[in-house]
Amino acid sequence: MARLQGTFRPALILVGPVFVEQVLALTVGFTDKWLAGNLLTGPEYLAAVGLVAYCIGFMPGFFAVPAVAATALVARSVGAGDLPAARQAAAQAFLVGAFLVVAVGLLALAVGAAGVRALGLPAESTALALEYLGIVLPALPAMMIIAVGVAVLRGGGDMMAGLLTMSVVNLVNAGASFALGCGLWGLPHLGWQGLAWGTLAGYWLGACCVVALLARPSRGMRPQRADWWPSGSLLRRVCRVGVPAGTDALANATCHLSFLSIVNRLGNVDAAAHAVAITIESLAFLPGSAFGVAATTLSGQFLGAGDPARARSSVWLVAGACIGLMTAVGLVFWGAADGLAAWFVGGAQRQPEVALLTARLVRIVAFAQPPLAMLLVFSGALRGAGATRPPLVVNFLGLLIIRLPLAMLLAWPEVPLPGGLPTLPGCGWGAVGAWYAMAADLAARGLAMLIIFSRSGWTRTRV
Repeated sequence: MARLQGTFRPALILVGPVFVEQVLALTVGFTDKWLAGNLLTGPEYLAAVGLVAYCIGFMPGFFAVPAVAATALVARSVGAGDLPAARQAAAQAFLVGAFLVVAVGLLALAVGAAGVRALGLPAESTALALEYLGIVLPALPAMMIIAVGVAVLRGGGDMMAGLLTMSVVNLVNAGASFALGCGLWGLPHLGWQGLAWGTLAGYWLGACCVVALLARPSRGMRPQRADWWPSGSLLRRVCRVGVPAGTDALANATCHLSFLSIVNRLGNVDAAAHAVAITIESLAFLPGSAFGVAATTLSGQFLGAGDPARARSSVWLVAGACIGLMTAVGLVFWGAADGLAAWFVGGAQRQPEVALLTARLVRIVAFAQPPLAMLLVFSGALRGAGATRPPLVVNFLGLLIIRLPLAMLLAWPEVPLPGGLPTLPGCGWGAVGAWYAMAADLAARGLAMLIIFSRSGWTRTRV
């Protein structure tokens, strides 16, 4: 009982602020989807905003290398009582992030438009998505500052600072998007473009906030001038810990974009329903990811303090709470799917096909919430310990071997094979088939991460 009391309070302190942060994050996706569904006529806007959400979610994946490494290295240093090492690790992570900003920006300018077109949406929806992304692209440096800065703060156990930063991002994003989209308070009525300008403003103001929070002398996390000088040994540590996590994030994002392209080729109605259903599903995913962040910090700090038993017990505690929460939300999804879908499209009678299909998709994913909770928490715990390779392998294999091929077989009436081979007959279930594949993939990966975490080898990972 004494050990449980020693882990419950730290877990609660870490989960609470991040939970609120993720709930605030819901308002951004909700605002964009609600504006597209209620104020802009036609499913092409919902289809486009769904593609945009995937692309914007893809961008921070490039910064997972310095962000995950920053959390693991800073948490270990703080747990060992070595703040100078934590500050130096933070500075080196920002250096890696700055390099990636330049590389990603050049890549986006070179092949970004062709990549968006390759995702298979009809031409009108694709043009809307490209217009939005062209406005948001200058937010890349701000995304890096936020990703790495919040990771540093979390590694030091400062969850309130991350909450404040992301509150600025999300509230400014939602408010500015709504005001510019509708032309409120004398602002120009920009419609679709207004959503993009609001997103850009949110990211840059959030970046200013995280810089100010890192600069506070009271927390002892502000890097000194000497910390910014490149250190070969520390940069190698950042890459050793972060590259598998970055590869994991990019592989995940690439597979999710491929999954989106499978749905997009079914037409605007299926793509619009998919976009709305993903936003509703985030009611469980985003708060659940708060528990994953807590598991990352707890495992890293307790291992840094030389207490692997407490690291394990704290993660088990977080996992139990997360599974309970997401199971409850899954029950809500099953019962309220019709009402949630109708709310996003301005009433079931306004876009009846989209509303009906959205509700079916939400009910499918309701059953996948418990294994998704295990996936989020146990993956986070392993990353906090520096064991970033097992989540990479599990996520890559699950998406590549289960989700994508099964989605094509269940969603399409026939599946073309490469190399001039004959096509395979498919089920032709549309987006419903694709979401059955997604639920099967989440179940398999959640169970795999449970098995890996149950073994004790991850607590001996060197970082």
